[in-house]
Amino acid sequence: MYSMTGYGRSTASLDGRELTIELKSVNNRFLDIGMKLPRQLSFLEDSLRKLLNDSLNRGHVDVFVNYRNLRSDAKTVRVDEALLQAYLASARESAKALDLTDDLTLSRALTLPDVTTILPADEDQDALRSLSEAVMTEAIGNLKAMRRKEGERLKLDLSARMDTMTGYAAAIEQRAPAVAEEYRAKLTARIEEMLGETEVDRARLATEVAIFADRAAIDEEIVRLNTHLIHFRELLEADEPVGRKMDFLVQEMNRECNTIGSKANDAELTSIVLLSKAEIEKLREQIQNIE
Repeated sequence: MYSMTGYGRSTASLDGRELTIELKSVNNRFLDIGMKLPRQLSFLEDSLRKLLNDSLNRGHVDVFVNYRNLRSDAKTVRVDEALLQAYLASARESAKALDLTDDLTLSRALTLPDVTTILPADEDQDALRSLSEAVMTEAIGNLKAMRRKEGERLKLDLSARMDTMTGYAAAIEQRAPAVAEEYRAKLTARIEEMLGETEVDRARLATEVAIFADRAAIDEEIVRLNTHLIHFRELLEADEPVGRKMDFLVQEMNRECNTIGSKANDAELTSIVLLSKAEIEKLREQIQNIE
């Protein structure tokens, strides 16, 4: 089981090229990737996204890439010769007009504004693609290791909550048969109190109790609730993304509890249902972090 929250980092150097990739992920309904690449590495975006898509299923992942080219040929110098000629022509005209000595040298000319520009050299795209894929693969591995560790912590919490829910389901199942019998006893006592010495129509009483028992029957809901609990425990042991399936099961558990509560007409059952719904809400909150 994997959480959607995690962090992974990797860095590597090769032939004077140093690349670092950081991955930060949080929960999200789908896989959403936010990538920040240096401008000269924009050509790597598709291949890096593919690695993430092949490795992750859900979560918002922020990708930060830092690159340094330490090679001797990492930069080039460009001289704007047209601008330099314009500077020289203007300087010579001013020198002639003002009767000044022209002491402009090449080294000084190259320091004039905008004459020289330092630019990054063209990158070896094949070398960078190979390096970036290796670094991304390691960063993803580190991210998944953290997500797995967090997932195991969530698994323990969810398992404990399943134990609690199983106990509530058992309490509901144990209480359910007594509800109709208690209703029969209360109805009989009330009728006898109202009629005094008059004989109670046992057949009519039995019919009323049967109608109530049918209306308040929750056997099917209990069976479905227990089935959902069993299925949820199976998902806890699954080695695949289960977050969406768990979310669906929690919705179904809540639905069954709502139906039981509406049918129960019993204070004790209602109390258990309320406790169950509170536990289901805690389950729902935790599941939002599971891949």
